[in-house]
Parts: sequence; structure tokens; C-alpha cells
Amino acid sequence: MTIAVRSASAFEDVRTLVGPKSPGANVCWCLSYRVPSKLNNELRGPARGEYVAELCRAEPPPGVLAYDGAEPVGWAAVAPRSDTSFARSRRIPHIDDLPVWSLWCVRVRPGHRKKGISHALIAGAVEFARAHGAPAIEAYPLDNGGAKVDVTMAYVGIRKNFERAGFVHAAGTTSVLAGHPRVLMRLDLR
Repeated sequence: MTIAVRSASAFEDVRTLVGPKSPGANVCWCLSYRVPSKLNNELRGPARGEYVAELCRAEPPPGVLAYDGAEPVGWAAVAPRSDTSFARSRRIPHIDDLPVWSLWCVRVRPGHRKKGISHALIAGAVEFARAHGAPAIEAYPLDNGGAKVDVTMAYVGIRKNFERAGFVHAAGTTSVLAGHPRVLMRLDLR
């Protein structure tokens, strides 16, 4: 298996990874951290997918996709922190004024997990941010201490995977997800 990571400009492939089975569903579409809360609540049903389609046509696209051949098998959301709700977060601190990028969602399709795809996605997101001029990239994974994490809540990633990719612990947070604290991990790209 050879995994290729490319920018998420193909909307149908993004839909495969983060879209709902029913077009009218009000699921995340990986918008919860990307847009202000008010807009997130206003985007209902098909409007959510239409918004994501616009993001896929924008520069930069909303993240990266992992492919096994022609099949999309993974997604990572990455964007300038200033374009996300992390810019205004009270729970995830700003450690300095560097215009960092945020990596906040890593998703691998069922049937493709435990094959190293999340590691490829993290590496691809780092390269994507670097190619777009990011001086550093941050992630806000769970510090689960090796404990099992429900796959639904593991979308933010786990600390050890980011450490493996060269990220270092930069700060604690007051955010907790699935009973585990989240930490701020950073990788300097300068």
C-alpha cells in the first residue's frame, strides 16, 4: 500500500471522508472549529456541504486528503489558526504572536485504520502548511497516557502520534475531550 497525501481540493473526496450519509443531516463536515459558532449553527443540512465545496475551491483548500491509489482514505483539517475558532479560544492558549497554522482533525476511514495513514496525514498537513508559508503548526491532541480512546473522539489525534512527527509539548490547555486533557503541541517550520 502506497499512501499519497494531496490538498483537499476535490470536494467529492472530502465528502467521502467527512460528509454525512444523508445530504440533509446536520453533521460536523469538519466545520466546528473552522467557522464561528454562530455560522456553524446557521449552516443546516445541504448548506453545510455547499460551504465545504466553496472551501475546496478556495486557496488554500481546507486541508489534506490521503489516498490509497485513487481511493480517498483519510482527511486532516489544517488552516491558519487566525481562520479558526482557536484564534478566539479560551481553553486553547496562545503561547506567542507567531501566525501559526492549526491541525485539529485527523480522520481515517473504517477499514483503513491501523495502517499508518494518520501518520501520513500529519506529515502531509505539516508539508501543506509549510508550502503555504506557515512559520509553525500546532495541534491540540488528547494526552491519553496510553489509555484507550473512543474512535469517535480520537479525531483530534493523540499526543504520541504528534510527538512521533516531531511536534513538542508547548502548553497545557483547559480543554478536555472524552475524559482526556488536550495539550498544545507545536512544530516549528522555520
